[in-house]
Amino acid sequence: MQTQPFITLKNVNKTYPGQPRPVVALKGIDLQVDRGEFLVITGKSGAGKTTLVNVLTGLDRMTGGEIWVEGAPVHALGQEKVAKWRGQTVGVVFQSFELLLTLTLLQNVMLPMDFAGRYTRRQRRQRALHLLEQVGIAEHARKPPTAISGGQQQRVAIARALANDPALIVADEPTGSLDSATAAAVMDVFEVLVTQGKTIILVTHDKDVAKRATRVVTLVDGEIV
Repeated sequence: MQTQPFITLKNVNKTYPGQPRPVVALKGIDLQVDRGEFLVITGKSGAGKTTLVNVLTGLDRMTGGEIWVEGAPVHALGQEKVAKWRGQTVGVVFQSFELLLTLTLLQNVMLPMDFAGRYTRRQRRQRALHLLEQVGIAEHARKPPTAISGGQQQRVAIARALANDPALIVADEPTGSLDSATAAAVMDVFEVLVTQGKTIILVTHDKDVAKRATRVVTLVDGEIV
């Protein structure tokens, strides 16, 4: 019996309004991703990499096409439903960490669990500590993000992305602002997550980072080549 792909994109298009003419960011993207894959999306600046992961996670709405994740029709979900779906199914890691500076690292990791109403207060705390331990930063749990380095902040961002135990992790240039040694250490964390059964889609223009993936997809002018 043939199993369905974990993620399916069918003829996905995205056009932004613009002057003097609209900007076509994605042109008929067809892509399938299996559960447990470590997929890297690469390409030059402006190729459509970020747009692709934004429509995949429902952070942006596509102009046309279909996106299915684990049987869920992401393209057909309204704003409220897509936000709920994302909170339960997807962990997103940004290049600029996006940690809340007024909260401790522990509180930052607990936040998605608070929003989703998952686990008890005590379980959230225990789980957040466990995740910080998993990314090697538990000893800093009670510090604010400003008290640690960029590489450490990215580890916290990964721990936060794992808070609700999502099946899919999407990371947009997660090593873009890190030095090569720190970037390699962050990639080690992603590789461990793949061995634990997570599916990872990572956007990068770094060839060394791309080498760590199980599959690489290249975008040129909004198309897979």
